Amino acid sequence: MASTTRRLAFSARRCSSKLYVQTAQPRFSPLWQRPLSTSSSRRADETPAKDGITTPELADLIDDMYGVQEQVRSKSGPTWQSIDPNGIDQAALQEQGKDGFWSEGEEELGPDEDYYADDITSDGHQLLEQHRELREYARMIAWELPLLNHLARPFEVPTQATPFRFRYTSYLGERHPAVNKVVVEFCAKDMKLSPIQTDKLIKLAGVRYNPSNDTIKLSCEKFDTQAQNKRFLGETISKLLTEAKDGSDTFADVPFDFRHHKPKPVYEFPESWILTPERKKYLEEKRSASVLKEEERKFTGALIDGNKVVESNLPRNEPEPVPVMIGGRRGKALR
Repeated sequence: MASTTRRLAFSARRCSSKLYVQTAQPRFSPLWQRPLSTSSSRRADETPAKDGITTPELADLIDDMYGVQEQVRSKSGPTWQSIDPNGIDQAALQEQGKDGFWSEGEEELGPDEDYYADDITSDGHQLLEQHRELREYARMIAWELPLLNHLARPFEVPTQATPFRFRYTSYLGERHPAVNKVVVEFCAKDMKLSPIQTDKLIKLAGVRYNPSNDTIKLSCEKFDTQAQNKRFLGETISKLLTEAKDGSDTFADVPFDFRHHKPKPVYEFPESWILTPERKKYLEEKRSASVLKEEERKFTGALIDGNKVVESNLPRNEPEPVPVMIGGRRGKALR
């Protein structure tokens, strides 16, 4: 017996897939419907005769329109039918090769050369460019650098009026961030201060003081130009001198702290190694005595010759005897 779901499936299959909508049928024919208006409908006018198509005013207006159209055509240029295709290509090439605003006044490079795939690679061009750069520097060394001797100035010992020694760094032919750095060195005793003020200046300098050569070293590279860094160093030195001359606090109770400085050991040449005339004479006599002693041992046979010892201890390479085979009668080997 079929289940409920099977029955529903069978009934769905038996049902038609089309749905018919029942609409109300009119009771009368549409032919006998009354129109909305009793007047007859408007129809298109018949084609008029050729002689009476336009009026004189309309003909004048059409002539004026044709005249305006001819003027517009003359201003806009020739028509497509009168244009030569070859002329279009030439005009495009002329427009393409026309110099722009940024190239006005420049020399014409001319047409490009034909490429026949006979040029070197890009790596080869880079190598040639490197050779050109090296040759340029070689020419500068040979011809331009000797001219700098005219700008050389003799060394002048710094005086009391110039106690500060500024040092700058420059790199030839390149831009480097270390160019902005400025270093200044000065001696604490050249500042025309009293001993108490000098001690206070040394204590204020801190780790920038070198007790080995009694100099204070300051540097600055926080600004973009050397002039700004030099000005900052000048202001810092003036502040240090102002504080050192201030007698309200002399820092007398603060001890010196030189732990930051590691003195380098200076080795002195031993006096016994100095070649005095007496020592030179002693060394010559000693060398001549040793040479004479070696000659005596050589003639007496007490001197050992290493070559002879090696040759005597090596095994002798004697040639091995080659055995000769004796054959029997008619070339047969003996058993």
